Amino acid sequence: MNDLNLKNKVAVITGGAGVICSAMAKALAANGVKTVILDLNKDTAVATAAEIEKTYKTPSMGISASVLDKSSLEAARKEVNDMFGPVDILLNGAGGNSPAATTKVEKMDGSENPEETFFGLQTEGFDKVFDLNFKGTILPSMVFGAEMVKKKSGVIINISSMNSYRPLTKIPAYSAAKAAVNNFTQWLAVHFSKTGVRVNAIAPGFLVTNQNRFLLFDEKTGEPTARSKKIINSTPMERYGTPDELTGTLVYLASDLSKFVTGVVIPVDGGFSAYSGV
Repeated sequence: MNDLNLKNKVAVITGGAGVICSAMAKALAANGVKTVILDLNKDTAVATAAEIEKTYKTPSMGISASVLDKSSLEAARKEVNDMFGPVDILLNGAGGNSPAATTKVEKMDGSENPEETFFGLQTEGFDKVFDLNFKGTILPSMVFGAEMVKKKSGVIINISSMNSYRPLTKIPAYSAAKAAVNNFTQWLAVHFSKTGVRVNAIAPGFLVTNQNRFLLFDEKTGEPTARSKKIINSTPMERYGTPDELTGTLVYLASDLSKFVTGVVIPVDGGFSAYSGV
């Protein structure tokens, strides 16, 4: 489709070696985008980039950088500029939850051990989750957004979550951090609205990732937990999504198909947000 206008564009994908973001990087590469796999782990970033180059015959590079360290991101930007030129697309995919910010019980009745409830959560866990999801979206947007504004074109796509709309039990920090990502997406979209830079987000429903696997499947037996069964019952399609099922929305938001779209958060959730449970 000529309407996409993606060929030879340059995309930086934070958390790019992860399950979800590597699938997104591959979808962009399949449309001719030069991809930069930015990840804390240099080896997995380089390996992911090599796999993309081999499969899609489009240039890709792996870079180690921290989304919580501005100077690290600026060094990565220089490396990208030297190799590929200015960045056109930023996908803020780095994120995750922490067991330290997760309660053991869903609803209190007052008889529980306080350590297994809200009162047992560690502030360090909240700090870690907010930093990774919220600040880890802000800092790359600052560093890579600056050159987009300078050239008066570009797209920033943030990865939110359905629990940004309806907080899930047990994970208050992650739910609140993703709600902050939504609000920031809207704020930055307005702030950049006259610069030619668009800012949107994708809110995935339930996918199984390394971050949430411990909540969804019993570590010893591999059987679905009670929580996992609740999720499936609350999702009208009655299954988990796959990373590949996010890529259509990604390509739409990254391309010229969405030239008049900014400040939106698009759910990709199997009907979860539409279902009342009855």
